[in-house]
Amino acid sequence: MPDIEQYYGKAIELVMTFGPKLVLALFTLIFGLIIIGWLTRLSLRIMERTKVNATLRPFLASLISWLAKALLLISVASMVGIETTSFVAVIGAAGLAVGLALQGSLSNFAGGTLIMIFRPYEVGDLIEAQGQLGVVKEIQIFTTILQSLENKRIIVPNGPLANGNIINYTAEGKLRVDTVIGISYGANIDQAKAALMEMMTSNPLVLNDPAPSVNVLELGDSSVNLAVRPYCRPEHYWDVYFHCYEQGKKTLDAVGIEIPFPQRDVHIHNAS
Repeated sequence: MPDIEQYYGKAIELVMTFGPKLVLALFTLIFGLIIIGWLTRLSLRIMERTKVNATLRPFLASLISWLAKALLLISVASMVGIETTSFVAVIGAAGLAVGLALQGSLSNFAGGTLIMIFRPYEVGDLIEAQGQLGVVKEIQIFTTILQSLENKRIIVPNGPLANGNIINYTAEGKLRVDTVIGISYGANIDQAKAALMEMMTSNPLVLNDPAPSVNVLELGDSSVNLAVRPYCRPEHYWDVYFHCYEQGKKTLDAVGIEIPFPQRDVHIHNAS
């Protein structure tokens, strides 16, 4: 039985040596996770009170949480007796390997960080980027979610978004609606312009500043084309767009101005 007694004694010695450390490390881990959760919620409340951008809050809170958890893990490891220098080296090597394997994802993460910092667009903005047009519904760490005008869900990686061209239709708060209405060459241009101006100014969705305008755009093959250009809020763009064409036709009909259709003159010469 001497071997059993020897192993038993060594076990007791290990428990007495490392037991308190393990208990303390476990207590620190549990208590630390509770504190981190409390700090994360507190940071969200502070950001809300200080009016930090609503899009930025979840991103920053998540970043704070993960950094605090990494520091807690290193602290717990050192309490157990693991050398933190070697531990950090292992984490660094593992991070490098994962980084090389996930270059695209890291690029998207970096793009998301840049978007959060410089804010070329925010939730609710109508943007056009990477060949897509839609309203920004959510900005995540790796992707931006758009809702197209056809109510389709579009997920665009943040990396290409941050490094590409972005057209933000909402940022200025006003959009110009470009429509073209043709009138016949025999029509009175001034009368047509006045009628179309009245049509736009009577629409409550059309802004007074900048003022709408009607100008001769070009002399087409069959018509004098007028550029009808009102301004409106971004959310009213399509309402004003369709209103201009429909009411434009009705307005010109009411004042007796013809909207021509393509036609061709044929001249016959008698060879005899």
